Amino acid sequence: MWLTLLGCVLGLASGVRHAIEPDHLAAISTLVAQQRSAKDSVRFAGTWGLGHGLMLLVVGGMLLVLRAHMPRALEEGFELAVGVMLVVLGARALQQALHSRLPHSHARPHGLRPLAIGVVHGLAGSGALAALAATRSPTLASGLLFLGLYGAGAMIGMASLAGLAGLPLARLLRAERSGRILLTATGALSLLMGLGWGAAAALRMI
Repeated sequence: MWLTLLGCVLGLASGVRHAIEPDHLAAISTLVAQQRSAKDSVRFAGTWGLGHGLMLLVVGGMLLVLRAHMPRALEEGFELAVGVMLVVLGARALQQALHSRLPHSHARPHGLRPLAIGVVHGLAGSGALAALAATRSPTLASGLLFLGLYGAGAMIGMASLAGLAGLPLARLLRAERSGRILLTATGALSLLMGLGWGAAAALRMI
């Protein structure tokens, strides 16, 4: 019982830590920088976390149930997809900054984009997470619980970070000049991170 409880705590804590990994921060910072309020930032980050957690639970759970490992080529393919997605997000933010197309306060956030981004990130990490759950969990049920709590921790971590950063970022976006600088910085970060991430994944696939 104590081992299972410890595994649950570790799963939740690991998920929160997972939320601040570089590729996640690059994607979320780019999305959050395009929101006009802290509330919208939290909603976007939470939706990202939902897609991320669902993919971890579904794909990682299937691997855990089947006691299988994700093929290395497929895993690297998902990592490459993360790199491509970061490049696209960065390029879009830079385009908005260059053309002064800053987000408007009346614009309604669209939930499908952060959900899709979270799904891609979840696919990229599901194989490694399933292996981690298998080593830390004595039973199948506790392994699935570990996966669920890990995803919940990532969602909580991302929403919390977006809430803390959303208010000052929203204030910056109200000014034309600072808004362009913010979008340029986050877009460049995402673009550079995506190029490096994708190149590393592509080299591993060769």
